[in-house]
Amino acid sequence: MAAAGPKNESFGFWVEIARKGEGGLNAVDMVAGMESVLKYARRWGAPVVAVMFFSLWCWAEAGRMGPNGGYGISNTGLDSWTGTWPLVLMALAIATATWHPVTSLALTAALLAGQLTHSIPAMYPNYWAIYLGSFIALAFIMWTAPARMRYVAAGANVIAAAIMAFLMLSWRYGAGVGWFGPLYGGDRGILRTHGWQLFALLLLIAGACAAAGLLLALYQERGNLFRSRELAQSSLQETEIDLVVEQERTRIARDLHDVLAHSLAVIAAQADGTRYLSKDQPKAVLNALDTIARSARTALVDAQRVIEGVHDDGMVTPQPQLGDIEPLIEGMQRGNLTIQSSESGRPVGLSAGQEVAIFRIVQECLTNALKHGGRGTDVRLHFDWAGPGLTLHVASAISAAEQGRVIDPASPPLGRGLPGMRERAHLAGGWLTAGPDGEHFRVTVFIPYGNREAGSGIDAQHTAGTASVTDVSGAEPKPVLAGTGLARQIAAEPQGADRG
Repeated sequence: MAAAGPKNESFGFWVEIARKGEGGLNAVDMVAGMESVLKYARRWGAPVVAVMFFSLWCWAEAGRMGPNGGYGISNTGLDSWTGTWPLVLMALAIATATWHPVTSLALTAALLAGQLTHSIPAMYPNYWAIYLGSFIALAFIMWTAPARMRYVAAGANVIAAAIMAFLMLSWRYGAGVGWFGPLYGGDRGILRTHGWQLFALLLLIAGACAAAGLLLALYQERGNLFRSRELAQSSLQETEIDLVVEQERTRIARDLHDVLAHSLAVIAAQADGTRYLSKDQPKAVLNALDTIARSARTALVDAQRVIEGVHDDGMVTPQPQLGDIEPLIEGMQRGNLTIQSSESGRPVGLSAGQEVAIFRIVQECLTNALKHGGRGTDVRLHFDWAGPGLTLHVASAISAAEQGRVIDPASPPLGRGLPGMRERAHLAGGWLTAGPDGEHFRVTVFIPYGNREAGSGIDAQHTAGTASVTDVSGAEPKPVLAGTGLARQIAAEPQGADRG
């Protein structure tokens, strides 16, 4: 009953996620649909608005675009209409606002400079509102341009609004554009009387256009954040599902390993025990018992190798071999370890599981040397093939800080490196000792070779499989229990420094 609480909470969590997902489906679709429209408008909106701006002004001023009410030489009257250049420049300023904001601002500046120098006719009362094209371009700049360009555009339009107010009121240019009666006392009087009013009106229009552009930019940013949140929620759901699956897979693998380790270790122990109690039995019986013990140990090592090598997608990763130790040493030397590797005796073939165990033990030793000794630590490796098995000696210098460290026997270190190495050595049929020795930390590993004097039937059974892990012929048989958790002679060894 105690486990029912978490399961119910987990179930409720997924129900809540599903409920929120159903409620948010329409919102996501709506935002996605609006985003597609805004994306198109962001790219092509300015040119479309520019064409509309130009066309509407041409249509509105068609009756005034030529001499004698538009019945001039040209059918359109644009060649003789005084507002042609202001209209063209403002339309181009709008069209380029999204793609080239600097060009858009330059076109507005060119119009105002041309009117100040009388190169372009000043605004008349019927088309002074062409100036508003600059503020429409400002809206697109505020929508699409970076933050720095927005500040530049806002400042430029404030200056432009002031110049526009002067051009519209001055008797030299617009002469009040029909809104304000001319004051014959000069520009100072009309600017003092009406200048601030017209300037405030133009700033109000410019501010409204800029606000519209900023609102569109904020809306798009909100849509992006909304999509990012939905994506994060979806990724979180997938991650939680993967985590649940991985936890279950890990639990199954651990249970499978425990069951296999116990069962196979019991088989090996019983077979070895029977051999001790039945020394007077025929050689065929002893060979059979030896085969049972060897097969159990080999199966245990290979089962662990397969379980450790399975990825989340079920693929088995390539397992390291003895030949991979040399690249490992070279890589650790690049990590500023000083490693001296030596070898004696004639190398003997080991099983795949034993090679994995040797590689992982060497890897853990070098990692611990770099972790506890720091860069520049001296490490010596020696592989001795001369005995009844491979003996590996690893010695690494202990730093001054580690030498002066006092370890409380009542609270031993909680590192997992040494127990993991011991377990690997035991699963490979051997043993491991580790501990400080003066100014060095020494690790000694022994991995026995396979039995070469077994009968031909035994050799045939293991030709295609992994090499056996048993006693050497001629030696007194001793029980080697792998992965059982039973009492071993290594259990009484000192833990040494806090390694791993």
